[in-house]
Amino acid sequence: MSPTPSVSPLGSLTHIPTRGPLRYLALAGPTASGKTAAALAIAQAHDVEIISVDSALVYRGMDIGTAKPTAEELASVPHHLINIRDPLLAYSAAEFVTDAERLIADITARGKLALLVGGTMLYFKALFDGLDAMPKANPAIRAEIEEEARQQGWPAMHAALALIDPVTAARLKPADSQRIQRALEVFRISGQPLSFFHTTKTIATHADSTGARCLNDTKPAGNDTLLISLEPLERAWLHQRIAQRFDAMLAADFLAEVKALRARGDLNPDLPSMRCVGYRQAWEALDGLWPMVELRDKGVFATRQLAKRQITWLRSMPQRQVVACDDPTALPQVLALARSFVERRP
Repeated sequence: MSPTPSVSPLGSLTHIPTRGPLRYLALAGPTASGKTAAALAIAQAHDVEIISVDSALVYRGMDIGTAKPTAEELASVPHHLINIRDPLLAYSAAEFVTDAERLIADITARGKLALLVGGTMLYFKALFDGLDAMPKANPAIRAEIEEEARQQGWPAMHAALALIDPVTAARLKPADSQRIQRALEVFRISGQPLSFFHTTKTIATHADSTGARCLNDTKPAGNDTLLISLEPLERAWLHQRIAQRFDAMLAADFLAEVKALRARGDLNPDLPSMRCVGYRQAWEALDGLWPMVELRDKGVFATRQLAKRQITWLRSMPQRQVVACDDPTALPQVLALARSFVERRP
């Protein structure tokens, strides 16, 4: 059974304006950089509640392949936005911002500090900078889509688009790579199909009478935050940890977890949950697209590519305070930065 987070799924998914400036601490970094250990150390030193900033941890039944915190770790400090979605359902950046802003305000009202921890940089950027009405081009996401198309072909990408945006897919040819890419990009950024923006003249900051999700087209202002970024000086150090983590996943019977998800019968490899690194490679191996003996190497390579994209995202955030995660003094540095932020009252 999956560990149960301390907070149940949130109700409304409407992106409403922030209720005044928010104060929170953020800890980001590529996969396997030591975020969980650092976050738990901060929680031991300060009265915090952790908000997960991870697009994979939201899914129930996906524990081994996401390196989800253990039941003991979840019980040691309140965690939020973990195990809030069935793998059949998508979770967007817009929904994350809505949920995170509400949680930060609630945690602050309880006299605690919100600690946001994770590696989904799109979520961090959306929280820091807001979401535009029509999402702008995102090089990192476009690169992901291009790589998927290279492996699967544009007709397969067109089929994937038809599942999430049948209106747009119906007017595009399967070989129309540029428009298919843009439509997929818009959905992955916003959680809304491209056709939504084409049929909506104004993006409101509240729900309409149908309860449809809407995006906020203004940037948050006046928030008091500190972003601590764990980044390796030597990529080889991170690569070794990634390999060790994937080996540990396989030893923990990760493949059985993926088989259980496949056995449900309602999931498919085009869903956002099944596109998560590791799950995608395992699904393809079980489909016989390549020998099972290649799973380890393909999984490690895909995770390295993910880490590379995460670091690229982080470098686009000039406000971050960098701590070399491969430095022996990394944890004391993180704790010193956190203590300084906690003691500095607004």
